[in-house]
Amino acid sequence: MQQALLAPPLRSNLDPRSPDFAENREAMLKKLEQLEALLDEAEQGGGAHHHERLAKRGKLPVRERIALALDPDSPFLEISSLAAYNSSYTIGGGAVMGIGIIAGVECVIFANDPTVLGGALTPYVSKKWMRALEIARDNHIPYVSFVESAGADLRMRGAGEKNESSSPASARVDHFAESGRFFYEMTELSKLDIPTVCVVFGSSTAGGAYQPGLSDYNVVIKEQSKIFLAGPPLVKMATGEESDDETLGGAQMHADVSGLGEYLAEDEPDALRLCREIVSHLNWRKAGPPPSLRADPPLLDPEELLGTMDPDLKRPVDIRDVIGRVVDGSRFEEFKPRYGPTLVCGFASIHGYPVGILGNNGVIYPESAEKGAHFVQLCNQIDVPLVFLQNLTGFIVGRDYEHAGIIKKGSQLINAVTNSTVPHLTVIVGASYGAGTYAMSGRAFNNRFTFIWPSAKIAVMGGKQIAGVMSIVRRGQAARKGEAFDEEADAQIRAAVEDMQEKGSIALEASGAISDDGIIDPRDTRTVLGICLSVVRNTPIEGAEGYGVFRL
Repeated sequence: MQQALLAPPLRSNLDPRSPDFAENREAMLKKLEQLEALLDEAEQGGGAHHHERLAKRGKLPVRERIALALDPDSPFLEISSLAAYNSSYTIGGGAVMGIGIIAGVECVIFANDPTVLGGALTPYVSKKWMRALEIARDNHIPYVSFVESAGADLRMRGAGEKNESSSPASARVDHFAESGRFFYEMTELSKLDIPTVCVVFGSSTAGGAYQPGLSDYNVVIKEQSKIFLAGPPLVKMATGEESDDETLGGAQMHADVSGLGEYLAEDEPDALRLCREIVSHLNWRKAGPPPSLRADPPLLDPEELLGTMDPDLKRPVDIRDVIGRVVDGSRFEEFKPRYGPTLVCGFASIHGYPVGILGNNGVIYPESAEKGAHFVQLCNQIDVPLVFLQNLTGFIVGRDYEHAGIIKKGSQLINAVTNSTVPHLTVIVGASYGAGTYAMSGRAFNNRFTFIWPSAKIAVMGGKQIAGVMSIVRRGQAARKGEAFDEEADAQIRAAVEDMQEKGSIALEASGAISDDGIIDPRDTRTVLGICLSVVRNTPIEGAEGYGVFRL
């Protein structure tokens, strides 16, 4: 029997019978209800009529294709499921991407949704595609693509946002230039000994043709797959040659003549069977260590995570109440509990995987930053992945703290996080403001995965603070010009700015822009982290080398 971490279980500070808890829980459930409706909308893709049209042609919905490829009763961790929220594009962006288990192997799966603009490569599809390749590369896991794409979306406007100011023509040029990177990334995967498997479900035209062209293994489907650099109309215009889909680039031609298709399937279920067979022969082995500690469930009830976060993020939250409902047996060995208390650091395990955890209990003070830098170095010394739980408004400001070296010590924490080489997993549970986001391993810091709770807010600073700063600037400008200051107009501007900033900072806006890997139900935090900790074990867990631990 595996040994548990020799640390006492955390005690809860939550009172599930309090009015605050009830209010928090009710607000969270409403957010989750909204998310469920949006996920249902994403699953519909381009709409029911498109699904009906494809069904008449013997084609399966994109999520059903994925389900048939996965091992029975195995999980699928979808990434960026709400991409393109509040944009001019269909929610989900026109593609489904995530991590699932095929023939016992953890794989990245990227699938075009043919019900959305014929599977065209919108800017959101491109961002999800690039993220899929990044996950495969960073975690060294096989990359599986389900291709059915009409190629680039020639109708796109800017980056797809409703208020996009750039011209459609310039956006297409930018999109075309950036798309070339996909060819490089796919080729590099093969160079890194990361298998790439492609199943072509329909048309794969122009740049889309290079998805099978650059893959290690291709499955094509009889009388369904079409792969060509130019379809019959363009060939006619360019060369005068008359041809049809099947003769020009049909599945049987590529299996019999060109050699592009290694496997010819009778239909979609047969193609997915062949995909599973291919993955089964990859002889895949994880390079990292398996779970080493006992993976018993938390003693504290994860259901109570629904009531932890104030919907306005104004009431303080003890991050230990989150930690205790996520880690094995609620056990947590806290590091320096009496020093720099606004940053909670300590050792735990999640589904048997040892982890170091950093969680916020308020703004980051100089002592907190110092402690965090020390702890990150310790985890690198012993090759333990880091989990960051973000809920902070940034670094502390003010004269006393400048004198105490908040810039210097804050930079030490950022330096330690930057140079850390163990896997980083980040969950934004509340506020994520200012440079504190970077110190707590925000998305820009190459962390392996970033997820957010529905309660999360992400911004340079809070809306009230931004509106207040701008008001002070306007007041100063008026004073320098010797003009009267219009208090009524200023109050209206402040209210408008605060409202705009508040709406722009919510989790849905961030996730819609693909600035994270998705919004998760707080109760699923332990499961999601467990899946990610398993995925990162496909590479060796090795801490930073070249320096020891120094007491900063």
